[in-house]
Amino acid sequence: MSLTKKEMIEKNKYEIEFSIDKATFDDAVMKVYRKSVKNINVPGFRKGKAPKSIIEKMYGTGVFYEDAINDLLPAAYEEVAKESELDIVGNPEFDIVSIDDNGVVMKAVVYVKPDVQIKDYFGIELSKTVTPVTDEEVDREIKTVQERNAREIEITDRAAEMDDIAVIDFDGYVDDKQFDGGKAEGHRLKLGSGQFIPGFEDQIVGKKVGEAFDVNVKFPADYHAKDLADKDAVFKCVLHKLEKEELPALDDEFAKDVSEFDTFAEYKADIKAKIEERHNRNADAELEESLIAAIIDKLEADIPECMFVTETENFVRDYDSRLRMQGLDLGTYLKYTGMTLDSIREQLRPQAEKQVKMRLALEKIAELEGIVATDEDIAEEFENIAKAYNVTVEQAKESVPADMIAADMKVKKAVDLLKEKAVITEKVAKKPAAKKTTTKKATAAKEASEEAPAQTAEKPKRTRKTAPKAEEKTEE
Repeated sequence: MSLTKKEMIEKNKYEIEFSIDKATFDDAVMKVYRKSVKNINVPGFRKGKAPKSIIEKMYGTGVFYEDAINDLLPAAYEEVAKESELDIVGNPEFDIVSIDDNGVVMKAVVYVKPDVQIKDYFGIELSKTVTPVTDEEVDREIKTVQERNAREIEITDRAAEMDDIAVIDFDGYVDDKQFDGGKAEGHRLKLGSGQFIPGFEDQIVGKKVGEAFDVNVKFPADYHAKDLADKDAVFKCVLHKLEKEELPALDDEFAKDVSEFDTFAEYKADIKAKIEERHNRNADAELEESLIAAIIDKLEADIPECMFVTETENFVRDYDSRLRMQGLDLGTYLKYTGMTLDSIREQLRPQAEKQVKMRLALEKIAELEGIVATDEDIAEEFENIAKAYNVTVEQAKESVPADMIAADMKVKKAVDLLKEKAVITEKVAKKPAAKKTTTKKATAAKEASEEAPAQTAEKPKRTRKTAPKAEEKTEE
């Protein structure tokens, strides 16, 4: 294989021509023949025994050419792409120029990374807004932990009340017919949580353990199951058990149980410090977002469309990986939401465009400033990847090429340099108005109109390159 021509045919677009010598091509044709002959019937020969020349006479000289070229093309293209010294992006478009006694001549039309211009990237004016920690935030965090550690006590001496946990059987009917998903046994339902459709939980209040009763409700008009929307329903129920949650006291014993601290005061101070750290991380992230937006605005480049398309597809694959971590996949998600693959691409396209522009800008700045990734930088990053994915450093090195790590490290260093050179004004956010404590009840009630007693599959939440095999490293 050898590169025979390299020609720019328009801006950021090249045509490269390369040859595959006859001996290599003939060897590939013979391999295809040996693999294919067992499936070819030729009159006068046992199946799989027809000579290559006879098959070529029957089906044409080039009967094995396409498969042979497809077998040779990946390695041949990789070799000539490297020889061309072009910074190729996207997938090439191949065409056959000739096949003769000299071998095969192919051409590939490719796009390359654009020339990038960027200036005035030092001294960017930015503001960093830090949000102070409020007592309400600390209390909410502690309340969540307190609820998580609540114990459940069985109730035997009274009827059901709001906030009780009722263990029930139910069987739903619409127009005197059972419907799919409307039946369950031993279901645990916190009364007042809003988990079921409006009115259902209210009708359990006042019922006693062992009591059988009907619950009459109407499905919301916008209910997700269209065949049930706006329909009257009857649920035949039996109350088997009542429980209530008992919250632990917020004292030193609580602190010892849920943390490494001996006193509640120490535990509370630690919660406040962690919230403050989280606020600072959020402020840093917002600062970096503003910095990146400013850098993208300074970028001048004619970016090939294929770069945006390729990055969008990367985002789609990453999206699918995230869904799989939730026990779903992209096909199931599309079915649940009624979306299409094209609509997913459309949603992810702006993020992909931003990623491409950001990378081009930062790579150019790294080049202009002579930023390099040292051996120590690369080694440290491999260790970080190994820890993040619970693999050995050797496995990390097998999964992620060192040159990719080096490129990522240069980009990271460029961001750090830009922040160092930026003019940053720190602001303190106004203290927000006190919020009511968000309880499980309030959170669940928000979704009341979405759920019936039937336990339907939860719709996956929307989310968004490669790391060690079997796991994906996400990148926002």
